[in-house]
Amino acid sequence: MNPISRGSLAVLDCTEVHSIDGKWMLEIMTKAVDFSGARRVHAHVEEFDGSKSPEGFAAVILLDESHLSAHHYAKEGLLAIDAFTCGKTDPSVIIQYLHDELKKEYPDLIANMSHQMRRFGSIPEVGNIRPFVEKYFLHFNAAVVRDASRSLSSFLSSGGKLLISLAGAMSTAEIGRLLNPLIRLDMVHAISCTGANLEEDLFHLIAGSHYERVPNWRNLTAEDDYELLSKGMNRVTDTCIPEEQAIRKIEPLIISQWSQRRAFPHEHIWAILEDIEFDMPSTSSWLVAAKEKNIPIIVPGWEDSTLGNIFAAACMKGEVNPEAVKSGIEYMIEFSKWYRKQSSPVGMLQVGGGIAGDFPICVVPLLNQDMGMDVPKWQWFGQISESNASYGGYSGASPEEKISWGKLDVNTPMFRIESDASIVLPLMLSYVMEGFHSH
Repeated sequence: MNPISRGSLAVLDCTEVHSIDGKWMLEIMTKAVDFSGARRVHAHVEEFDGSKSPEGFAAVILLDESHLSAHHYAKEGLLAIDAFTCGKTDPSVIIQYLHDELKKEYPDLIANMSHQMRRFGSIPEVGNIRPFVEKYFLHFNAAVVRDASRSLSSFLSSGGKLLISLAGAMSTAEIGRLLNPLIRLDMVHAISCTGANLEEDLFHLIAGSHYERVPNWRNLTAEDDYELLSKGMNRVTDTCIPEEQAIRKIEPLIISQWSQRRAFPHEHIWAILEDIEFDMPSTSSWLVAAKEKNIPIIVPGWEDSTLGNIFAAACMKGEVNPEAVKSGIEYMIEFSKWYRKQSSPVGMLQVGGGIAGDFPICVVPLLNQDMGMDVPKWQWFGQISESNASYGGYSGASPEEKISWGKLDVNTPMFRIESDASIVLPLMLSYVMEGFHSH
C-alpha cells in the first residue's frame, strides 16, 4: 500500500504586529493562493472592534483543496496563519509568500514558521526539518542547502520530474530509508547509480542485521582491516558488509537469473527479489520502491561492482553468456526514449560525482546535437559534491560549465552544495517530503 497523506497543514505565527489592516491581509492572502496555483472558492474578512470579540480580524479563503485563514489579535500583536490543503498545492509555498510580503510591510514583525504537518496519512515522519532549516540555515553552504531545498520542493510541487544520481556509498549509508517513500510518493521519477549503489541496497535488504559498524574507522590499522577480512567482513568506511550473509547468498540466485534471459543489471535484480527472504523492512530499500513504481533505473559502468566481478568470473567459467547483461549504451538508448516522452520539466539532483551523474545528464546534448532533435534542456539542477575542479576532479565542475555543453540553460535553477552528501542529502529529502501531500 502506498503511503498517502490526506492533506498538509503549514502554520505561520507572527508577533509584534499590532496594527494591520484586514482588507490588506485578505488581499495578500489572495495573491499567495493564486501564486501557489490553488483554486479560490470564496473569500471573506470579518473585522472586530473589541466589543464582543478581541480587537482584530479573521480572514479566510475557502479553497477547493481546503482553506487559508488568518486571525489577528491587535492588542497582543499576534497574527496566526494556517494553510491547509488536501490537493497538490504545497501550503508552504503559500506560507512563504505571506511571510515575505508581511516582512516587507512590517519589518519589525517577528515570524516563526512553526511547523508543517501531514494529516490522515502514513508517510514516515522525518521530524520538523523545514522550520529548522528555515530558521538556522542562513548563510554560506547552509543557505545554499535551504535555497536548493526550497527550489526543489517548488519544482516538484509544480509538476516537475526528478532524477537522482547516486555515487559513493549512499546505499550503504541507508539512503533507501528516505528514497523509498519519496519514490512511492511519485517525487523521484528516475535513478542513476553506480553498480555498487545498486547492489549495496540489495545486500542491506537481505543481510542488514548482520552488518557491523566500526565507529572508530578513522583509527583502524592495516592489521585491523586484515582481521575484518578474516572474519568475512567487507568494510565501507564505518560499515562492514558480511560476505556470507549478503554477497554469497545472492551469488547462486543471480547466476541462475543471468542464465535465463538477457536484461539490464537492475532488471536481473528485480527478477530475484521475490525469491529472497528480506532481513530488513522493504520500506528501507529504494530498489523495492523503484520496482513497485517501475521507474527508470540507469546503472552505467555496472561492471565496476562486486556483482560485476562475479558476472565476469561466471562468464570466464562458461556458466553464463557475456551477452546476458545489457550494456551502458543500451541504457542510454532506453533513457533517451524516456526523456523524449516527458511532457513535464525534468530536473536532476546529482549526489557525488562520477559516471552516475555524468552519464544521464548527457542525454540532452545527445538528442539535440547528435540526433538533431529539439528537446528541452534539464529544467532544474542541484549538485552535492566535495570535489574541487582545480584538483583535476571533473566531478567538481560547476553547474555553469554544463551550459557550454548544452545540458543546462542560462535560466535553469542551479545549486552547488560543497559539502558531505551523507549529511546534506537526508536534510534535503526530508525537507521535500515534509511538504508532500496528495489526494
